[in-house]
Amino acid sequence: MLDIARLQLLRTVIATGSLRASATALGYTPSAASQQLAALQRQTGLRLVERVGRGIEPTAAGRALASETTVLFEELSRLDGVVGDLRAGRVGSLSIGYIASVGATWLPPVVDVLRCEFPELRLDLRMTEYEDGRHDIEVVVEDPDGAPAAAVTVHRLVADPYVVVLRTDDPLAQRPAVPLRDLVDRPWIDNWHQDGPCHRIVIDACAGAGFTPRFQMRTPDYRTALSLVATGIGITVIPRLAAVDLPDRVVSRPVIDPTPTRHLGLAVRDALADHPAVRRTVDLFTAVALSDVPQSFSAM
Repeated sequence: MLDIARLQLLRTVIATGSLRASATALGYTPSAASQQLAALQRQTGLRLVERVGRGIEPTAAGRALASETTVLFEELSRLDGVVGDLRAGRVGSLSIGYIASVGATWLPPVVDVLRCEFPELRLDLRMTEYEDGRHDIEVVVEDPDGAPAAAVTVHRLVADPYVVVLRTDDPLAQRPAVPLRDLVDRPWIDNWHQDGPCHRIVIDACAGAGFTPRFQMRTPDYRTALSLVATGIGITVIPRLAAVDLPDRVVSRPVIDPTPTRHLGLAVRDALADHPAVRRTVDLFTAVALSDVPQSFSAM
C-alpha cells in the first residue's frame, strides 16, 4: 500500500512548486522531504520528480499520480470530520453539494430547517458541478448521456427550462417568448467553462432547430455572462433558475420551439438513505424545488 504521508508530500510539492516550501509546510527538513520523495519513487517504480537546475519539478507521471489521489484525500478529510464529531459527541455530519444556480435560492431554507430540527448535526456545504456521488446528498443536473454513479440514487426534483437573456432595447425583448430559431444570427455569449450537460442541452436544442450558435465569447459562469449581455455584446441562453438578480436594462424571455430543458435531481448515497436527516433533507429539497417553479412552467 502506498504511503499516505509520501503522497501528501508529492501533492504539496506540485501545489507549491518548491521542495523547501513543502518541507516547511509539512514539518520536514528539506533533506527528509527529499528522502521521502525518493522512497515514494522506489515504492512506485516511477520517476515522479526530476531535478531542474537547483530545484525539482514533477514529471508527467508525478502529476498524474497526484491528481488521482484527490478523491483519496477528500475521503480522508471526511473521516477526520467524523472523528471530530465523535470526539465532540455530535450525532454526525452531512455533506451537501449544490450547483451554483440553486445555492442562493434553495439552500438557505433547507439549511435553516435542518439546523433547527437537527441541532447536533454538522453540515458540510460545498458548491460543485456534476460530481454526483462525491457528497452524501447533492443537487445535480441529470446527464442523459452519463452513467449513474455507483451506490447512488437520484431523486428527480424539477425540470428547469432555459431562457434567453437580452437587453431591454432588443426587439426580441418585446415578445412574451422567443423561438430558438430567431437567435440564429445573434452573437451568443457562452456561459459555461466545460462541456457539461447544461452546455450540451443548449447545443443539442440548437442542432434540432437547424443551426449552431455563433459564440462571440466564452465566460466561466452565468453572472459574468449576464454582465456582458448588459453591455450589448450579445445574448446568452441560461437555465431559468440562473436568471435571477438581472443587471439593469436586461430581461429574460422563455425560449420555445424547442425549449431546452435541464432536469435537476437530488443524488443520495444509498448507504445513508434511511438516515433521518437525509430523509428530511430529501423532503425539504423536493418542497423548495417545487415551490420555485412558476405556474407557466409547471406542466413542462
